Amino acid sequence: MSEPPGATVTLPEAHATTEPPKALTAQRVQPLRRPGRWIATAVVLVLVAQFAHGLVTNPFYQWDRWSYWFLRPTILDGLLITLEVAAYSAVLGLVGGVLLALARLSKSPVLRAVSWTYVWAFRSIPLIVVLIFLYNFSALYKTLSVGIPFGPAFFSFDESKLATDMVVAVVGLSLNEAAYAAEVVRGGILSVDQGQHEAAAALGLPKGYQFRRIVFPQALRSIIPNYVNQLIGLIKGTSLVFYVSLLDLFGSAQTMGSTYPGDIVPLLLVVTVWYLILTSVVSVIQFYVERYYARGATRSLPPTPLQKLRTGLTDLRARIRREAAV
Repeated sequence: MSEPPGATVTLPEAHATTEPPKALTAQRVQPLRRPGRWIATAVVLVLVAQFAHGLVTNPFYQWDRWSYWFLRPTILDGLLITLEVAAYSAVLGLVGGVLLALARLSKSPVLRAVSWTYVWAFRSIPLIVVLIFLYNFSALYKTLSVGIPFGPAFFSFDESKLATDMVVAVVGLSLNEAAYAAEVVRGGILSVDQGQHEAAAALGLPKGYQFRRIVFPQALRSIIPNYVNQLIGLIKGTSLVFYVSLLDLFGSAQTMGSTYPGDIVPLLLVVTVWYLILTSVVSVIQFYVERYYARGATRSLPPTPLQKLRTGLTDLRARIRREAAV
């Protein structure tokens, strides 16, 4: 039956058929399980524990004799000679490496050829051969003179009096180090963007100023890590100066080992620990020098070990709190 015009039709209210949403429960996302990583970690920890146990309990190491020899004046005197040889050779080797790298990058074909030949020769000859050759250099040239080739000499001197054991060791290591440092420096200079050279040239800056203030500081970011590796190798390479009659750290231990044959192993451990200390100090210095030259090249400087420790402790406390809350 139709409603008359103008009548109002009232519809029944619709009943809600949907229930109110249930309260969401907090669920923790479980990380992906990696059993291989845990197995590898457990195996490594077991091997490290076994090595440490054998290192402590094996009587053959004679740790009481190690503590006796560690700070003996003979060992400390040898350590001082090692530091002197390494310091002189590092400075002279780096200076020679910079000069060789600049000669290799110059436009002079003579300088490029001489630099390439030097690097090729000293990277090919073993360091022990260089040291022994210099030690017997006086047999080839008893006197050295400076003057005009095929002409009169301005002055001359006795090579045997000048070439002491220390001089032979420093010169030999420096000559060898310069060959490797040259390639490190050359690679660092080539790593600088060419636009930096062009911008410096567009400003009309002198070549020497460009290299000192623009190119070389940027190249140091690449040079430092590689050269520190060379420096660590140089510190270990000083052990070869024993063969030119210079009693460095290793030479002192060898001499004492000949006098006290029962203490050879403790003496070798003394040398090992001292070399570990020296290389660790160099590595720490490397970190802070790299961090210094990283300013302006990265958005944030790499954290120091103390900062890493603080961050780790903060993250650990936050994780413990989350675990307790769950």
